[in-house]
Amino acid sequence: MTASNQHSFDVVVVGAGNAAITAALAAHGEGARVAVLEKASNELRGGNTRFTGGIFRHTYNCVEDLLLIVKNNDTPNDIIADPYTAEDYYADMARVTGGRSDPSLTKVLVERSYETVCWMASLGVPFEFSRVVGGVSTGDQEKIKLAPGSAIRSLHEGVGLSENLFRLLGEADIPVLYETRAHRIVMGPNGKTEGIEVRGPEGGRTIRCRAMVLGSGGFQASPNMRTSYLGPDWSLVKVRGTRFNTGDLTRAALDIGAQSYGEWSGCHATPIDSDAPVYGDLRLTDKTNRLSYLYGLMLNLDGKRFVNEGEDTVLYTYAKMGKEILKQRNAITFQVFDQKTVPYLEPRYSTGVPLEADTIEELAEEVEKKYGHMGFDKESFVESIHSFNAACREGSFNPASKDGKTTQGLELEKTNWAVPIDAPPYRLYGVTVGITFTFGGIQINTDAAVIDHLERPISGLFATGEIAGGFFYQNYPGGAGLVRGAVFGKVAGTNAGIMARGA
Repeated sequence: MTASNQHSFDVVVVGAGNAAITAALAAHGEGARVAVLEKASNELRGGNTRFTGGIFRHTYNCVEDLLLIVKNNDTPNDIIADPYTAEDYYADMARVTGGRSDPSLTKVLVERSYETVCWMASLGVPFEFSRVVGGVSTGDQEKIKLAPGSAIRSLHEGVGLSENLFRLLGEADIPVLYETRAHRIVMGPNGKTEGIEVRGPEGGRTIRCRAMVLGSGGFQASPNMRTSYLGPDWSLVKVRGTRFNTGDLTRAALDIGAQSYGEWSGCHATPIDSDAPVYGDLRLTDKTNRLSYLYGLMLNLDGKRFVNEGEDTVLYTYAKMGKEILKQRNAITFQVFDQKTVPYLEPRYSTGVPLEADTIEELAEEVEKKYGHMGFDKESFVESIHSFNAACREGSFNPASKDGKTTQGLELEKTNWAVPIDAPPYRLYGVTVGITFTFGGIQINTDAAVIDHLERPISGLFATGEIAGGFFYQNYPGGAGLVRGAVFGKVAGTNAGIMARGA
């Protein structure tokens, strides 16, 4: 009997990204017969995972700890990696979320982060040092200082991660049912999860199971749900990742009594190329991101700065920066750099076509040619840059860490990396907002069991990844999303497997 004709499994996992597949592999490790449901086709499979930079934020004490994960895929000859302790992780979570993240879930995330990434590596997921995203060249040009906590990424980023996870599914003989949209969770008379109604190539049917893991992502690709929960301004934003994360199983879980949890009006949204496609393009994956703004200026169509570009290092500000861009007219902004900082731009900028000029005034003319129909204020743009230059204070520029080089006398100060824009030719990138994933979802406990309105686990139902709320509020530390999915994927899959085999 082929996988598409099978109607009963021990564990059904809904979704096929990092969170879901780690759950499937963990359930399989408990001896359960597992199936993975993927709404997308084989060609478009993998959820948001394929669009990520592949960073895994986890604790470690030294480079030797990292080498246990990287193994023979990379060498540490050119890297510097400061320790990242559990205390550092807790502090970062508290700082960027305003102390709102669920303490019990955060404890599991932090305390099991390293062991979970080691487990993935032991299964055969290859990792490497994360030199590009967050990594910065030091004074010694042969050395790169890795971002604290985000020193590791999957080999070949999200594309490589997805390919390797699917390879492991194949090696475990776990079937993936493609183009299969799950839409209703089936509950038995005793209140236990018994199956899921789906629609696939064979039409509608019910797949029976003893336990289920929901790993189907957030609702960021649904204009309807974005408008309902994030607000009307979010209806037309571009989606950085997959078009298939439309919140179907979030609604299905709420329908059977799952408790909603977290910041439903919040999301991870970043600066991306203004010419990026409406949905993520698998040829570009995460390479539409524009995250080197801390070394330059960001101005809007009115020619005004609107954020402190130097508030913190990029992995602590980029996920909330999209929301600030959305507040600007037409959600169009401009990142401006000069030749002192162009060398520090991420390689991902090479996927865009910048505007260039030898004077600020000429640069404004170029912007007006492309964006004048939107009401670009050329005079204010020029004045803002000259005013910024005059306000920059003395100090040493250090791209590798917060340098305290600030402006003085501006209505909106830049508190780090404030270097004058005065070394031509000048370069400008048009930038808009791209939503990555939503923060609100359903509530789970530390066993990854879905919780109902009476604070009780729904028997046989587990969840992991972006569908679960309570982790991130307003912002998130870069790399915590993939680790959250993997940590609770392992927990959910293990517990679902044990429950199914004991049923």
